[in-house]
Amino acid sequence: MKRMLGTFTILAVLATIGITAEQVWKVHDMDRPRPKVVTPGDWSTADKAGTAPSDAIALFDGKNLDEWAATDGSPTKWKLVNGTMESVEKAGYISTKKQFGSMQLHLEWQTPSVVKGDSQGRGNSGVFLMGKYEIQVLDSFNNDTYPDGQASAVYGQQPPLVNASRGPGQWQSYDIVFHRPTFKDGKVQRPATVTILHNGVLVHDHYTIMGSTFHGRPAEYEPHGDKGPLQFQDHGNPVHFRNVWVRELAD
Repeated sequence: MKRMLGTFTILAVLATIGITAEQVWKVHDMDRPRPKVVTPGDWSTADKAGTAPSDAIALFDGKNLDEWAATDGSPTKWKLVNGTMESVEKAGYISTKKQFGSMQLHLEWQTPSVVKGDSQGRGNSGVFLMGKYEIQVLDSFNNDTYPDGQASAVYGQQPPLVNASRGPGQWQSYDIVFHRPTFKDGKVQRPATVTILHNGVLVHDHYTIMGSTFHGRPAEYEPHGDKGPLQFQDHGNPVHFRNVWVRELAD
């Protein structure tokens, strides 16, 4: 214990001058702390949702909506349908009861198999990180729209590197690594960043988020706390979600 405390003290001091842990430990040092053991979840298939890793917070596993509410805290009007949560028109956003800051987020979503509408009127929803920063959900398979509003875009800010969308009615996945912003004296001190894989394809590589999401005007930061809810958008389309889990990350 004394050795470990001394090591961490040394690391803290060295960090102030830009020396990392990798530069302190000897190569192949057997005294180096081992990574925590985590049991990975099962893969999802087209007709079956997977499971979360053993150290994740399962927010939706297909059984109930206990982790969710309307944004005002009242019971949500979204539906539980065949092991999925379904957006209900005019029901409003659905929000987690727990709040999160920096995190790894996994979710799966499905737009209607029967195509109705086009552009932003077709299979539209969204994932709001901390209730502020939207990652777009949209049926972007053979559906042209403004690039910063297509599937997996940081809405109103940055289009994805590629369009990795599957067809209507097919399950799609987002794997998101998000680091929250920090604020000091009412001003952003460190902006948020996000890395996203859409259906396993990298579409944002440590992108620096420009601020809170707004419709039709540029993003800008609004000071907020260290944690906020995860929210899914009701945009009038019956979009389904499943296998939603979070692993909280240290800042």
